[in-house]
Amino acid sequence: MAKRSAPEVNAGSMADIAFLLLIFFLVTTTIEVDSGINSKLPPDIPPPEVKIKQKNIFTVELNKSNQMLVEGDLMEIKDLKAAALKFIDNGGGQSAEGERCDYCSGERNPESSDHPTKAIISITHSRATDYETFITVYDQLVSAYSELRERLSQKLYNRSFKEMEATYDDSKSSEFKSEKLKDKIENIKKKYPRIISKAEPQF
Repeated sequence: MAKRSAPEVNAGSMADIAFLLLIFFLVTTTIEVDSGINSKLPPDIPPPEVKIKQKNIFTVELNKSNQMLVEGDLMEIKDLKAAALKFIDNGGGQSAEGERCDYCSGERNPESSDHPTKAIISITHSRATDYETFITVYDQLVSAYSELRERLSQKLYNRSFKEMEATYDDSKSSEFKSEKLKDKIENIKKKYPRIISKAEPQF
């Protein structure tokens, strides 16, 4: 009695189906992309030959244990913004030196920064410092500048600084790319320039 042969499978059709499924998954699958932080990294500290008063430098150090030292003293990250605000807005310069800040509302401590345009915040960190810790600290410092700009914008123009920037970039706004609005924005930035310097990582 002759043996019956097994039925043949059409492998060509299966290959076509597998290929179509592959295309389907490639087209429909969403791949998450980490876009990062929409901010420029702080530049390196100024060259040594530039003469800067020590009192105009606000030092922030992050060690390998993610502890933060501000002006040499341990500080919690939650207290950093208030300390930065106090330093930047101190306005301790004397009028005789042409450094008096007529829009600052700080304590005018002669031992602290002379003027917001001269106040430098310097961040130093260890190579072992967590990335998340550095970003949190940097965000607190940026937030301090944002708050000062908001205060001055309300005082000078009775408008939110953030709202002015959004309006300037809004193509549907009547003030889109307005030179007048641009001058106001630049005036606020000039009075409170964001000067954050990042030194080379320490071991």
